[in-house]
Amino acid sequence: MRIVAIPLTRPRAVPGVVAAANVNLNRLTYYQFQISGEKEKGKQRETSATTATGWRAWPAQIREEGLVDWTTQKATDVWTGFGQAPGGWRLRVHTAGERLVDRMDFEELALKSVDPRLGPRIVGLARAADGVQPRIPLVVPPSQLAPAAALAELRAYAAHRIPRHRKGLYVWAVVAPLTAPFMLIPIIPNLPFFFCVWRAWSHYRAYKASQYLAELLDHDIIVPEPSEELDAVYRLPAIGAPPPVGPTSRSNPKPKAKAPPPSPPPPAPDADAAEHTLLLTRTAVPALLALLRLTPESTAATDIYRAVEQARMRVESGKLGL
Repeated sequence: MRIVAIPLTRPRAVPGVVAAANVNLNRLTYYQFQISGEKEKGKQRETSATTATGWRAWPAQIREEGLVDWTTQKATDVWTGFGQAPGGWRLRVHTAGERLVDRMDFEELALKSVDPRLGPRIVGLARAADGVQPRIPLVVPPSQLAPAAALAELRAYAAHRIPRHRKGLYVWAVVAPLTAPFMLIPIIPNLPFFFCVWRAWSHYRAYKASQYLAELLDHDIIVPEPSEELDAVYRLPAIGAPPPVGPTSRSNPKPKAKAPPPSPPPPAPDADAAEHTLLLTRTAVPALLALLRLTPESTAATDIYRAVEQARMRVESGKLGL
């Protein structure tokens, strides 16, 4: 079990290694949580599939996997079937849904992949008989994020996401019943209702994961661990980010020759965005996937691509908030 911190942007005012006291919520960092126990869940699903089939097998699968996991897997299977449809409204719905997912905060997508039930249990750690506590390494690239600052930024990250996802849960839970009249439409399922329920569920998962993350930090279970292998990704040629987005760099103090008055420039990003630099582009993702041992077809790989693209768009638009 481990957490991998992948910085996507950094303040320009902080060259090289970030000071331990400089905790900036505007820094965009993608956290890849590897504490979800996908192998165990996959074995459970495989066992259920081999023991029985059809609707008669549902009670046995529910008992073995649990109602929540069973429902989540069924919904995932239905959605995958929409994407594999040869055409028609199912494929169009799947395409539109994937576009909506691309617009979701990558922080939420990362957090909702965490299953606190499969991680270290918080209760009783302080009273452990042997006095040994589990440790979850927080892998960081030392040239981009100092280990001393990593825990403070992760703590600020969790504290910021908890109220955000709690509010999102309440909002979508209230909106969902308002979509009930759409059930009267024949043939087509009530897609607005299912969307609202899915958004509420997504916020709930991210909310519980944020709480769990904060508890792990409070019990000193997460320990920063510098990784030279991860750091090397940021030094690969032709893989880093393009020139910084924003005003001209201040490193060239020499005045330029007079030129004709330029045309009115487009609205510049705010000062906070102008002080940030992109660290990675999509070309860096294959190297990250190889390092993290993730397949390009995995959900985690898709989330990393989304995070890199969203970081670029946020820097360009000036909206860097978590």
